[in-house]
Amino acid sequence: MKGIPAQQVLAELAELRKGDLPTHGGRLFAYVYDPAVPGLDELAAAAYASSAHVNGLDPTAFPSLLRMENDLVGMAAAVLGGGPQTVGSVTSGGTESLILAVKAARDGAPHIAEPRLVMPVTAHAALAKAAAYLRVALDVVPVGADLRVDPADVAAAIGPSTVLVVCSAPSYAHGLIDPVEPIAAAAAAAGVRCHVDACFGGWTLPFLRRLGEPVPAFDLSVPGVTSISVDLHKYAYAPKGVSVLLHRDEALRLPQYFGYADWPGYTMVNPVISSTRSGGPIAAAWATLRHLGDDGYLALADTTRTAVRGLAAAVSAVDGLRLLPVESTVVAFQSTDVDLFVLADELAARGWHTQPQFRHGDIAPSVHLTVTAAVAPRVEEFAADLAASVAAARALGPVELPDGIFELLGSVESVAAALGVGAGDSVLPERMAVINTLLNAAPPAVREQLLVAFLSLLQRPTGVG
Repeated sequence: MKGIPAQQVLAELAELRKGDLPTHGGRLFAYVYDPAVPGLDELAAAAYASSAHVNGLDPTAFPSLLRMENDLVGMAAAVLGGGPQTVGSVTSGGTESLILAVKAARDGAPHIAEPRLVMPVTAHAALAKAAAYLRVALDVVPVGADLRVDPADVAAAIGPSTVLVVCSAPSYAHGLIDPVEPIAAAAAAAGVRCHVDACFGGWTLPFLRRLGEPVPAFDLSVPGVTSISVDLHKYAYAPKGVSVLLHRDEALRLPQYFGYADWPGYTMVNPVISSTRSGGPIAAAWATLRHLGDDGYLALADTTRTAVRGLAAAVSAVDGLRLLPVESTVVAFQSTDVDLFVLADELAARGWHTQPQFRHGDIAPSVHLTVTAAVAPRVEEFAADLAASVAAARALGPVELPDGIFELLGSVESVAAALGVGAGDSVLPERMAVINTLLNAAPPAVREQLLVAFLSLLQRPTGVG
C-alpha cells in the first residue's frame, strides 16, 4: 500500500461516513447518545487527543491515567449509592464490565466445580456472552405477561452451584427496572453475589428520582447488591469506550484481577480484560463528567424525561400501537394490527431510525426507542411521521414469507442472494422488513446461525490501494 496525503485520507474518511446513520440530531433511537450540548464534542475530542497515546497497562508509568480512572470510579460510586469501601474499575464497555462481574463471581467461589448464573430472560445478551466465554451455566428465569420477573422465581432458581444472580436497572429491550431489593435479598440469603446491570440507563435513574420520578432502589445502597455496572458512553454522554464496574468492597473485586509472573518478561497484572489500553476514551469521559457535573446531568435527565413523555403520548395516540410501561429512558411499543417491521421501514424512509425487536416465546415483537436529550425538540415532528408511517404500513400490509423458507435457503449465501444483499462492505437494502420478518420467524438458534454466518459474509478483506 502506497502512502497518500493526509487531506486525501480525511476526504476518503468523510466519504465513507456518508453512508452511516446520523449520530447527532435526535433521529437515531439506538447505538448513540446525543445530549445536544454545544461544545461537548470538541471538549471530549481534545481530551481524547491529549491522552490517546497514554497506555493503561502500567499505572505507575502514567499516573495521570490512574488519577482519571480513580476519579471516574469515585464519581460513579457517588451516583450509584457507593460507600467508603466501594472500589471499581474502568472498562471498555458494558460487555467487558459484565464479563468481569461474572469472572469475579466465578473465581470468588473456587469450591464450586460447575458454576451457574441466574438471571431473568430480559437480562442483556452480553451476560450470555460472559457465561459462554467463562464456561458458566445459565439459569434463565422467564418473565410474566407484564415483562417483569417474579422475585420468587429468581429465588427458586438459586441453587448450590449458583455463583451470581443478575438483575437489570433498567433492562435494555423494554426499559423496565427489575425488583432489585427482593432479588438481592434472596441472593444474600443464599450466600450468593448479586450484580445489577445498570450499564444501559443506570446513570440517569438517580437523576430521574431527584426530579420526582418513582425510581425504586436499585444500586449499592440496596443490601445484598455486591456489584453494579454503568456505561459512561451512554447516559453520561461520554464518547464510546468507557464503562465502570463497581464492587461493594475490595475482597469482592480481587478475583476480577489477572496476574501472571511465570515467564521471563514483565509480570502481567490486569484489573480488566485488556492489557494495553489507550488513555483517550478515559480522558474523554473524565473531561465530559467534569464539565457536565451534577447540575448538568440533572438538566439532561429533565430534558430526556420531557422527550420520553412526548414520545409515549405520540405512541398512545395512534390506533393499533400498544405502548409498553415506561420506567426509564426507553419508549417501546407493540402492535395489534400493524407489521412493525414494515413500520420501521416507513419511519426510516422519513429519517427516523428505530430498533425493531423480534418475538421471544410469548413476548411479541416490539419497536425500541432509546431516548436522549437531543430528541426533545423533535417530538412533534416524530409524532406526525409516526402517524403517517402507521397509515402507510397498514396500507402495505404485512410481509408474507414462502412456506418452508428455511428449508429452501440452505446457506447464508443463498439467503443473502435471495434478499439481494452482497458480500464485503455492501450496504444492506434500504427496506429491511423482509429480512426482519425472516429473522423473526426463525427459532433463536437458527437466527443466531444465520446472523453469525451473515456477519462473516460481510466482513471480508478489501483491496486497499
